[in-house]
Order: sequence, then C-alpha cells, then structure tokens
Amino acid sequence: MGTGMIPRESLSTLEPSAAQSLAVASHAAPVDALVQRYLNHVRFEKRLAERTLALYTLDLEKLAHSAEQAGVALVAVQASHIRRWVSQMHSGGRSGRGIALILSGWRGFYTWLGREGLVSCNPVLDVRAPKAAKPLPKALSVDDAVQLASFDQPDANPWLEARDAAMVELLYGGGLRVGELTGLDVHASDAARGWVDLQAEEAHVLGKGSKRRIVPVGAKAVQALQAWLVVRAQVLPVCPDQAVKGGSPHAALFIGQNGTRLTAQSIWQRLRQRSLQAGLAAPVHPHMLRHSFASHVLQSSSDLRGVQELLGHANISTTQVYTRLDFQHLAKAYDAAHPRAHLKDGGTSGSK
Repeated sequence: MGTGMIPRESLSTLEPSAAQSLAVASHAAPVDALVQRYLNHVRFEKRLAERTLALYTLDLEKLAHSAEQAGVALVAVQASHIRRWVSQMHSGGRSGRGIALILSGWRGFYTWLGREGLVSCNPVLDVRAPKAAKPLPKALSVDDAVQLASFDQPDANPWLEARDAAMVELLYGGGLRVGELTGLDVHASDAARGWVDLQAEEAHVLGKGSKRRIVPVGAKAVQALQAWLVVRAQVLPVCPDQAVKGGSPHAALFIGQNGTRLTAQSIWQRLRQRSLQAGLAAPVHPHMLRHSFASHVLQSSSDLRGVQELLGHANISTTQVYTRLDFQHLAKAYDAAHPRAHLKDGGTSGSK
C-alpha cells in the first residue's frame, strides 16, 4: 500500500467529518489523470457522498500505484495483473470482504473506461475476491444469558424497567428477530404484523419473506409481559375492538414514552445499555440473543429441525451453523472435565 493510504476498514470507522477531511487531503495528492476524470464523473454524474467518494479515491489510488509499480499503464492492465494484486492484498492481511469492495470500485472504473473507448475489455470483470471465512454467530453463555434475563433495577424508571425486561425475555426466550419484536401489537388483528397470545403462551410473528410462524413463549416471558402491560395500560390503554378496526395509532406492544412504536435502533440502544448494567463483559445486541436462544436450545435438545422451525429459517443449512457452536460448547466441556484432555509432566495424563 502506498504512503499515506489508509485501509478501507479503518476509514469506515471514521465520523463523516473525518472522512470528508480525508477526501480533501486525498485530492490534494497527485492523482492519475484518468482516475481524476472518473472521480469527477462519479462525483457530479452519480452525485456520490463525500464519504463514498473518499473510499473510491483511496481504492483507485491503490490501483494506480500498483500499476506504476508493475510498469504498466492503467489502460493496459490485464486480468493477470489484477489477480496478482488481489493475491498480494490477501497475503498482506486484507480481508476477503475488503478486497471485494476494492474490486467493485476498480470494476466500475474500467467499465467507465470501456464506455469512453479507452479499453476493449474490463480486466476486473471475472476476478473475484477470496472467500471470507464465515464467522460463527456470537452467542452468550447460558450463565450470561440468564444473568441478563434475570437482571432487575428496582430503582429504575418503572416504565422502562418493565418494558426492557419484557423485551429481553422475548428476544432470548423466543429467538425473535428485532424486526419481529418491533412488529408485535398488543392484540391480534387483520392489520397486525404480529401479536402475543398470553393465554396460549405463544407469539405470532411475521418473519423474513412475509412468512408467519408461531413461537412458544415461556413462563418467565409471560410473567414479564404481564407486568409490562399493567404499566403500559396506565399510560396508554388499547382496547381490543380498536385494534381490530385499526382505529388505534398506539396498538404496538412495545412503545416509547411518547406513545409511538419502538424502533429497532432504540431496542439496540436499550439492550446495549442494559447488558452493560447487568455486568456482562461486552455489550449485547438483539441478534446475539437470537443466536443464544438457538444455541442453547440445540445444546439441550439436539433437535436441529425443531430449532429451524422456531427460528423461521427457510433452509436447514442456515440453522446448521449452530451445530458448530454446539460443538464448541462440547469441546470446552471436554477440555475442562475429561482426564485425558490435558497432558501432564512426562507426557502422561491423569492419575494411574
């Protein structure tokens, strides 16, 4: 990477003002004439944001620098050059996702050169980034999940405490997506995306692909929801007949103190704050509780098909990732408890 160039991943963490400053600084450096023409094109024709333009600039500076190092003009670059530079980036520690983003920028540049009649073919067209290793879902240990679900703040705002406790119980106890949680209404209706039937102890949710499913709701979650509905009704009652007619603007199960439906972003923020208050080592996000639900149910039941149905996965392969988490759990248990897991002095293990 050339002097002064910043990794794309690093730039993505900057505030917009910092990214804009970087874009200005990047333009101040010498830029290949063709690259500058293309940047002007995407800036004015596509009206890209300064942050996006800064990323394009860095990626194309890297392309021009690599071509200069190889002694080849930008319009003479071949697919073999691109593959070599991809290999160099990968061996240098660049992630597959980061390389894919860079290639996307390069591909757009050569597409534009082709339209300008400056190249006969796009050398990036058939080049793909190395496949990134699929990370395992981040799940809490059983102890941490129970610690979060059991967390209580008696001195906190009763409204927030009851609501947030109920949200945690549904996310962890039912494995709901945050979008499914925000879509729940107090009562069932034709217009409702989802609702909780406390008497039947089940949640009706609208998942991905507009597919409905029914999820069991545990006793702890039912108890937490009942407590939340008591607090909620003191401020904002909702009648079942209103919900059926669609006459209530406040039919949402989880609402803010202004009476409007809680957003996914608000739930992320509240859960992050609550997990840290509960003493967990790292902040928790809603999907982590969904992962934890799946992992813990699979550990206890080994019923992969059942977990697939509970999560609403269309394909069993999506659910199979949790078997790797389950194996990790078993491996840790083996390492901690089995007498042959650790070699002792002299290469022996355990007592004779």
